[in-house]
Amino acid sequence: MQIRSVEKHDLPQLMALYRHLNPNDADTELHDAELKLERLRAYPGSDIFIGCLDKEIVASCTLVVIPNLTRGGAPYALIENVVTQANYRNRGYGKLLLSAAVEAAWRADCYKVMLLTGSQSESVHNFYLAAGFEQNKTGFQIRNYSRLDN
Repeated sequence: MQIRSVEKHDLPQLMALYRHLNPNDADTELHDAELKLERLRAYPGSDIFIGCLDKEIVASCTLVVIPNLTRGGAPYALIENVVTQANYRNRGYGKLLLSAAVEAAWRADCYKVMLLTGSQSESVHNFYLAAGFEQNKTGFQIRNYSRLDN
């Protein structure tokens, strides 16, 4: 599997991959996706990583590097939108992709990398543990339900 940063020409295929993550989400218009990718990359070190087999995107995750005023000014990172096509799961592709994202965070001088999952599935939790993450914090969120259906 080749791991690289997503490019604008990849966005239609990436948006199709996201259907494996949230099948009921509203579609993002291609032009809006291009603008949001540019905005994401305005944060140094932030990117969307894709895993490709031949020319097919089979996995992806987003890394956001967040500026910080604590920890000596070291930034921290958040990984979001981790997804592998259903028929390519359990082959190690997701772990390889997460490893690449974490390494990118270390290159950006982050002192930690966080991710949250809404899944209650033990297999999903075990996936993140096997990828090197620890479940040692308590996460909280608040959602804008007028904006999101889930």
